[in-house]
Amino acid sequence: MIGEASSSSHSCFSGSNALSHVYIQYPPLRCHVPGSRSLFYDDGNKLILSLTSNQVFSWKTAPYDPNVAPSSDPIREGPVLSIRYSLDLKLLGIQRSSHEIQIWNKESGDTFSQKCRPESESILGFFWTDSPTCDIVFVKTSGLELYSYNNESRNLHLVQTKKLSISWYIYTHESRLVVLASGMQCKTLTGYQLSSAGIIRLPKFEIVMAKPQANNNPSLAAEDVHIITAYGRIYCLQFDRVAMLLHCYRFYRDAVVQQGSLPVYSNRIDVSVVDNVLLVHQVEAKVVIIYDLFADSLSPISAPLPLFLRGFSRANIASTQTASKASGTSESDLSDTEVTIYGDQWDFLVPDLVCDISNGYLWKINLDLEAISASSSEVQLILEFLQRRKLEAEKAKQLCLAITRTIILERRPVPVVAMIMDVLLTAYSHAIKTGSYYKRIRAEETSQSGASNVNKPKPAVNDSTTGIDASGKFIKQGSESGTENESYTRSNVPTSDPDGSLILNSSLPDPSIGSERGYLLEPGTSGGEDLPAGPSQILGSGNNQSNSNVSERHQNQVTSSPATSPADLYSSVFAQVEEEMARDGSYLVAIIVEFLRSASLEKLKVHPSTYVLMVQILARDERYAQLGTFIMNKIIEPSKEVALQLLESGRQNLQIRKLGLDMLRQLLLHHDYVLLLVQDGFYLEALRYARKNKVNTVRPSLFLEAAYASKDPQHLAAVLRFFSDFIPGFSSSSDHHMYRRIAAEMAS
Repeated sequence: MIGEASSSSHSCFSGSNALSHVYIQYPPLRCHVPGSRSLFYDDGNKLILSLTSNQVFSWKTAPYDPNVAPSSDPIREGPVLSIRYSLDLKLLGIQRSSHEIQIWNKESGDTFSQKCRPESESILGFFWTDSPTCDIVFVKTSGLELYSYNNESRNLHLVQTKKLSISWYIYTHESRLVVLASGMQCKTLTGYQLSSAGIIRLPKFEIVMAKPQANNNPSLAAEDVHIITAYGRIYCLQFDRVAMLLHCYRFYRDAVVQQGSLPVYSNRIDVSVVDNVLLVHQVEAKVVIIYDLFADSLSPISAPLPLFLRGFSRANIASTQTASKASGTSESDLSDTEVTIYGDQWDFLVPDLVCDISNGYLWKINLDLEAISASSSEVQLILEFLQRRKLEAEKAKQLCLAITRTIILERRPVPVVAMIMDVLLTAYSHAIKTGSYYKRIRAEETSQSGASNVNKPKPAVNDSTTGIDASGKFIKQGSESGTENESYTRSNVPTSDPDGSLILNSSLPDPSIGSERGYLLEPGTSGGEDLPAGPSQILGSGNNQSNSNVSERHQNQVTSSPATSPADLYSSVFAQVEEEMARDGSYLVAIIVEFLRSASLEKLKVHPSTYVLMVQILARDERYAQLGTFIMNKIIEPSKEVALQLLESGRQNLQIRKLGLDMLRQLLLHHDYVLLLVQDGFYLEALRYARKNKVNTVRPSLFLEAAYASKDPQHLAAVLRFFSDFIPGFSSSSDHHMYRRIAAEMAS
């Protein structure tokens, strides 16, 4: 069961401008039905389950939709301690007691029970897996039992057992990891990861807890341990109630390493993970603290602030109730006398859901990126934070651009802006190389919604360890001592995080629900740290790019990445601030030069419009010498757009105009070069250049008109003779007849 309902103090939601960084959005998903006895969360299928005496109603929670309609299945009457659908939704497992689990086949309607010996062991719970070894795992006080389902006999077949005295356990389908507690104080933890890649056993590790008194050894409770995932890595968070610290452990294949500790300010806490960001809910203090585990520092992103209920108003309630009456449905009233924040009836479901048991509401927890960015004065840190966000990638991108504009308009020191350019372009280059810049994902599927086993584990017996009964396709015989990999040798396990951590592919920012690849334990704790930026390790090989020299059509498809391209920086920053900084062109040019330096370091192609803007600013400020230096030293890259702008700006400076003509010739734009020579009156030089470079795309009439305008009959006759000699059929054209007559009249 998810939890027990109890009373708690009410929070006020009247202030729509309440300051907060984390919020839940009205309306919630209503998962209450008449006659409901209890609520359960099936994290394997992301279903919230409501039980009546003879039915189970289920609502899909991913993608989260508060208006989703429930489906239902009949069940037999009787006690229900735990209930979960198989991953293909064809079987329904119901734990009826501490000694019996009932399996119902939805297609055939058959039901059978699996029981244990009540005198020697009891069942703590069960869960379904996508492991090739087994379909379902029973967690007993005597160890794990792995079963496969036989479609022909429609029964469970025992694959193997793992003998271990277990006091309680925690499992999340998101991580495919089960953590088993044993020992007198339940401080000895053992982990198994059961994924589509096989089964991997973690080494045992001991939890160290502060002692309240010299002769008192506290026991570790299941509610004080949380399994979370962030950036594809799996962590164990342990709440030390005496030291008031939240210890963070990171799982590796051959070790469990403590990463540090976070301060706690409440005797009751819970955790959520939203878009790879850790939220520590200080329940009694009614605030939430945000941490980004990607950063080396364990400092919070922002100050502790309350959790806010967004979109809650009397008008919204009235419209919801009117719609409910029109559709004939019965909905409980959501009012400020019923909704509570951080009450005892709230149960947090990993990673980003919270269930209000007493009212039957399911809320999704969200980050307010705009509020987070507005409250931070550390520009570099907040930009790096925003560049790692995936759920609201476009919003994060626009916030980065807005911050950059503001910093420039405030005329911050050039090194500060240079740092911003480095952050943004480095992130863009990494997104291009890994392919995450183009990968389309649905926001609700970027993190798998899972939870600790929603039934609180029960206490059990003391510890003893026996051997393994190993069998199955991928199972490797071996001893339980030390580090055990039961599915692969280390050299056979494909890895995507070279520092050796336990990772799960689906929690990377680009998963596909229902088609997860295996979640793997990495080779070891040694090795360099690699940036876990999105789907780089798994999806990047097909789209690997060394720079941004791709079509503009692709550059506009920013979906899963908040990365800002050089074109984005031009259109959303430089072009917009240029008009407001007309009197301070030197500062803006210095900023653009830093931008070009950063782009060059990352080998990124800069849009020609950026160079054109530099030419415009320098010419407007009559800084022709600096402009010439930039052209000669290739700080301003040659392009047709730049050449044309040099010609335009060179109306007041012949040297600059000459630079534009030389650039056209350098770029082998012969047609444009010839046209400009003709327009400038150098039609004879244009003829010689056209003949030398075989330019035959310019109309003869342009040369003839220019020669006629010079009022020199000899020049006009020379042009006529040139085209008659080198263009077949020109002598019989109308242009030849007309200008030959004009030349004769001019000569007479």
